[in-house]
Amino acid sequence: MTTLRTVAIADPQDESRAALRDLLSRLDTVWLAAECTKYEFCADAVQQSNADLAIVSLDDDAEAGLALVEGLSAADPSPSVLVVSSHSESQLILRAMRAGAKEFLTMPVAFEELVAALDRLCGGRGATGDSGARSSKVISFVGGSGGVGTTTLAVNVGCALAQDEQCNVVLIDLDPTLGDAQACLDVMPEYTLADVAANLSRLDFTLLKRSLTKHDSGLFLLPHSLDMRASTTIDGEQLRRVLSLLKATFSHILIDTSKTLTPTDWAGLEASDSILLVTQLDLHCLRNAVRLLVGCSQHEGLADKMKVVLNRIGFQHGDISIGKAEKLIETLGRDIYWEIPNDWQAMMTARNEGVPLVLHAPKAKISKSICQLAESLFGSNGLVPEKPKKRRFSFFGK
Repeated sequence: MTTLRTVAIADPQDESRAALRDLLSRLDTVWLAAECTKYEFCADAVQQSNADLAIVSLDDDAEAGLALVEGLSAADPSPSVLVVSSHSESQLILRAMRAGAKEFLTMPVAFEELVAALDRLCGGRGATGDSGARSSKVISFVGGSGGVGTTTLAVNVGCALAQDEQCNVVLIDLDPTLGDAQACLDVMPEYTLADVAANLSRLDFTLLKRSLTKHDSGLFLLPHSLDMRASTTIDGEQLRRVLSLLKATFSHILIDTSKTLTPTDWAGLEASDSILLVTQLDLHCLRNAVRLLVGCSQHEGLADKMKVVLNRIGFQHGDISIGKAEKLIETLGRDIYWEIPNDWQAMMTARNEGVPLVLHAPKAKISKSICQLAESLFGSNGLVPEKPKKRRFSFFGK
């Protein structure tokens, strides 16, 4: 994995500071350690967070900003300093460089320009990884309704990926009340997502790694609190910061969303590379699946990430056939991405014993289907997605 680089922003103006934060959140190996609303706070924040890079905006007060740049450059150790401003007069750029800035970008900053500047500041190693590609993949699991097997699927896909020694996998449980990923894994976590949220202001990778629970399969888990009354939760912006830190170490980040799709869940969906919409062959689930597909189409970029997964094929014999389900989904321009067979006995035995299904019954058709799903999503090496193959009977063997 690539090296994590900590960044501090000094910008008293809320709008431009938020724009910089959003750009940095798109980079896998950048951790935003501090946001300073006053120039005089930035030097201490950089020292406390041991930031590698300071981004200083001059728009609010050019003289105060330049004084900060000079002070940061004279510090020992000194961070690299990137200056941004909506003014690009040659005299201002010259003064910034003389004060110690290594780069100067004009606001609003384009993402490509920021990446190129970070590449230069990092000695060519880059903020997007040595190869220029994303270093990790994020996938979210959404249920058409409660009880369709979303958490079970997330846990088992995670365990399947973790069997590959090249994969480093973490599962985040975002359901604050009924999340049961820890029950599927039969673990009692010492720390939860609530602890991470409560300590976010001083969060670094060491603290975050201590908050994770590692299962025997190799899968790491960041669960919600076991106390349903816990008031401390995590919001969308906090989740984005946690994801940014996790991306620097984990090759795969799985998100099990809540049943109610809170703003935090939507933040997770927006940060995802793929979204698995899990449903069953009953009218209620399929209608909800259609509603979710329509809802996601109203958010830019989300619709293209959606992949419909039919779970428990053969569980019941109702009026809804696979053909009818396909036609319903196809009305929205989507295909059924994967079909997972039902194996009630193997599933219930695994759940009651607290063992993931892919480990409890690895030769079962359902386990093979889940492993093939993980391979289809991420490719044989777990990192490069392959083009999905539409094969109705994939779980019956090759």
